[in-house]
Amino acid sequence: MSKNVLIVDDSTTVRMYHKQILTNAGYECEEAENGMEALEKAQHKEYDLYIVDINMPVLDGYSFVKRLREGEGHIAPVIIVSTESESKDMELAYESGASLYLVKPVKPEELLINAKLLTFNTR
Repeated sequence: MSKNVLIVDDSTTVRMYHKQILTNAGYECEEAENGMEALEKAQHKEYDLYIVDINMPVLDGYSFVKRLREGEGHIAPVIIVSTESESKDMELAYESGASLYLVKPVKPEELLINAKLLTFNTR
């Protein structure tokens, strides 16, 4: 059974890059342009993994993860992938409920290894 991933980033290029890496490895991927769109999708479908940017319009990545974690049953892992690389950004991500923090540009093998590790025991 393939794993369902929601890629949340306001950059079409970044979403397509992550989607290509993951779909080539057998993941089913959907996309959202911001945290609000992602929350709406998460209310209607169960995902095994979220790949989330921080800086987005409407609802940023920190707020998305925090609100996702407040909802019932949303325990799927979240990988924050951002250009922000200071320790305060990482701390905020983990405080919000992120499972892992990676800095852009993420290497394909780094994304895949971590996606596999984090989704190994899901569904």
